Amino acid sequence: MKGRKLLMIPGPIEFEPDVLHAMGIATTSHVAPNFIEVFGNSLELMRAVWKSPKGQPFIVAGTGTLAMDMAAANLIEQGDHVLVISSGYFGKRFRDILDRYGANTTLLEAALGEVVSLEAIENELKTKSYKALTITHVDTSTGLLVDPKPIALLAKKYHTLSILDGVCSVAGEALHQDEWELDVVLTASQKAIGVPPGLALLMASEKAIQVWENRKTPVPNYYADWTNWLPIMRAYEERRPSYFGTPAVNLVVALETSLKIICKEGMDKRVKRHRSLAKAFRAGIASLNLSILPKTNKTAANTLTAIYYPKGIDDLAFRSKMASDDVIIAGGLLSEIKTQYFRIGHMGSVSASDLVAVLAALERTLIALGHPLESGKSLQTFQKEHLKTN
Repeated sequence: MKGRKLLMIPGPIEFEPDVLHAMGIATTSHVAPNFIEVFGNSLELMRAVWKSPKGQPFIVAGTGTLAMDMAAANLIEQGDHVLVISSGYFGKRFRDILDRYGANTTLLEAALGEVVSLEAIENELKTKSYKALTITHVDTSTGLLVDPKPIALLAKKYHTLSILDGVCSVAGEALHQDEWELDVVLTASQKAIGVPPGLALLMASEKAIQVWENRKTPVPNYYADWTNWLPIMRAYEERRPSYFGTPAVNLVVALETSLKIICKEGMDKRVKRHRSLAKAFRAGIASLNLSILPKTNKTAANTLTAIYYPKGIDDLAFRSKMASDDVIIAGGLLSEIKTQYFRIGHMGSVSASDLVAVLAALERTLIALGHPLESGKSLQTFQKEHLKTN
């Protein structure tokens, strides 16, 4: 990279030049006809990415945590039982959010590196009447991938709403919201959606909207209340001006640009690309005798990889050396093993060339820090594996 470093953390990611260009245009009025068209088109394109033609999209200035907050604030009332299926840091964050709204939460989690079994989920759903359950599709702290489809089926069986935290998965992992009958799928702009940070994105099913409409108490969060935002979304989609809070105009313009790029590639092709690159990258990592945090490749995300350090490698020294070699990676997020692993994001516009650069820097860094390895081995392994699927 000339002039800057390669950003390979699990969000913000490397963005397409057209998206960054869209960010830099002169800011227009949020009720100008050209912006209303952009906003309305973005809502429609979201349905294609989520594969949810029946869903109600929301685009709100904020973060992924706001999207989680919106789901909890609008669907949960004091005393509701909610099951949180956790695979890391962000499952526990969802519990904390739900607790703020008076939910009676039950946290289900497996051993480190594992996902909660379907049997354990069903056994818990049998114990009481749960209003909702939450699933973290990909937990950014662990790189664990959870299959939401069978869990959504269990939720339906037990008359429970299903809420999917797709912050690190939407537009990178397989998702069929309507077909899988997921009630809410939420994400943020800076991950696989491919837009700089600042937008909370959420898709609600018809059932979720009905549950919200039939709640007994007012939504206890003014900014997150769908009462304020739903008329805005519907107005923009009908190409009418409307106002509640000023939208992040340039970010929405960038969002439309990125969603067009995503839809032009096609979701099935995009998911396959992420899967192919991730598989080859994990093979390259394994060839260096490095272990990933997920216990199996089946439960390893295609949008990021969490990797344990070899014995004797210092976390700060490793990441500093990688940065001096023009590759920025992320440290660990789980407090109990924070300095024992690092994370590399590979989502959005990521390419094979990006991952070759990462592996090369990784090898050089390990060698410089005194860890013996066969130079070039991970590159060769990556190339061989990638060629099998391309």
